Amino acid sequence: MGVERKFVKNGLDKAQMAEYFSDQLGRAGYGGMNINRTPMGTQVTIYAEKPGMIIGKGGRTIHKLTHDLETVFHVDNPQIDVQEVKIPELNAQTMASRLAGAIERGLYFRKAGHNMLRRILESGALGCEIDIAGKLTGPRKKTEKFVGGNMLHAGNPAMELVDDGFAIAIKKLGVIGCRVRLIRPDVKLPGRFKTVQVAAAPQETAQTKPAGIGEIVKAAPVHAPVEAKPAAMPVQTVPEEKETATGETHASGVEERTHGDVLEHKHAEYDYWHPASRVHKKEEN
Repeated sequence: MGVERKFVKNGLDKAQMAEYFSDQLGRAGYGGMNINRTPMGTQVTIYAEKPGMIIGKGGRTIHKLTHDLETVFHVDNPQIDVQEVKIPELNAQTMASRLAGAIERGLYFRKAGHNMLRRILESGALGCEIDIAGKLTGPRKKTEKFVGGNMLHAGNPAMELVDDGFAIAIKKLGVIGCRVRLIRPDVKLPGRFKTVQVAAAPQETAQTKPAGIGEIVKAAPVHAPVEAKPAAMPVQTVPEEKETATGETHASGVEERTHGDVLEHKHAEYDYWHPASRVHKKEEN
């Protein structure tokens, strides 16, 4: 078998197994399954609201499901594990089954769609999209969409992050398909970001730098203009004569002093000073 045929067969087997579990475990609140193939066998995980109903009394129901997987679907050494769905509003397959059951009971499809969308978003889902297609209001097929929040439609994130569920409602005029797609609250959407307020950094002490000539000129105080006063008359000063007395007394009773640059002396019998260079008159005998 070629690789392409193998992948197609695996996809077909998975779709047939999901339809089988949906028919057999509808009363237990079937919420989807996950298949993991290992060298030891095939691990099948079933999600349901009531795990006890899947296990059955003494494990009869789960043994029957294991036998059917091995004989009907030719699954190699199947091992079934049951997980409980704690919040049914965040499980797409469970909500699709409930929507289909509400439409089968006669509830108007628009009211059922809006009620289902509100319940899913109130449970904390990031986004939800509900599609109801079929003979809704007339003989022709019609599709109604109910969208809320954010939804991914393309790329790998749409395949891995979006939970998808499908169920059918059998009405008198035909079959109505109910598809529910939702994003759980714990999913991190690519490209989304949020702002975080950062604490203010401690203020650093500003280092003072020497002021330039521009700052000095701006900071210089502006004085009022001073009125000019009339110029005063120049005062002439007369140099004082320096008079220095030596206080020297000679043996002849003559005192000498320096008056400016002139050497003067005074005799003991006279009271005036005269230059020493003056010629003295000699007394006659």
